[in-house]
Amino acid sequence: MTTSTATHTLAVPGATLHFEIRGDGPLVALVGAPMDADAFAPLADLLATDHLVLTTDPRGIHRSPLADPEQESTPELRAGDLAALLAHVGAGPATVFGSSGGACTALALAQAHPETVHTVIAHEPPLADLLPDRDALAAGTDEMIATYLAGDALGAWRGFFAQAGIELPEGALEAMFGGERDPRHVADERRWFAHEVRASTFWRPDPAALRGCGARIVVGIGEESAGQLCDRASRALASSLDTAPVLFPGDHTGFVDAPEPFAAKLSSILRPAP
Repeated sequence: MTTSTATHTLAVPGATLHFEIRGDGPLVALVGAPMDADAFAPLADLLATDHLVLTTDPRGIHRSPLADPEQESTPELRAGDLAALLAHVGAGPATVFGSSGGACTALALAQAHPETVHTVIAHEPPLADLLPDRDALAAGTDEMIATYLAGDALGAWRGFFAQAGIELPEGALEAMFGGERDPRHVADERRWFAHEVRASTFWRPDPAALRGCGARIVVGIGEESAGQLCDRASRALASSLDTAPVLFPGDHTGFVDAPEPFAAKLSSILRPAP
């Protein structure tokens, strides 16, 4: 199923943001980092039957160019962009579903711009700094970044998946990241390694601020992510917020791999603005 999609841009300090609007009804924003709007399109189409759905390319990714290509991408900066988008659309306060680095964005939004959001669903935020092995994870992150910047993309991704606790079938890494590749994907990949991964995974949310922001905070975990870094980090976040995590279909990318059951689970959580 597809729905009509309107594409727009919004100028913000230091960047021009690409965003897309579907459907009509209560506002739901679907955000990733570094995932762009395209990754959320199937889920957005399903939700747009009874919601106004906003998707976007984060600054510096795909169709959202930067004035300074070497600018760091932090959850706070991306949260400011998202707040500007929500104000521009003008249908808030919103539900914000953020996955991976986008979950960090959504949590930072609730802390800094609580008036823009009534529900945050943080799906598998990679909050490594919440974990007891944070020092080893920080060293591993620095090593994978250095490996990538030295020109060994496969080695960097091998280190990433090992640290994330994600097992791939034999040959999958080479199929995904070897050989001839789309230059745009490579550009987004470089930005992520060089300017985003450390700032997102070692951002530390403020549990007191989140508990007091007035928004409903839901921590989501993939049913198939048990033992992975994002599973451990999400459980640590949920514990700090005195809440129980909610299980979603699939793994870290369940909304990409199986959008229909994922949309059904997400729809059961969504609620209209009070």
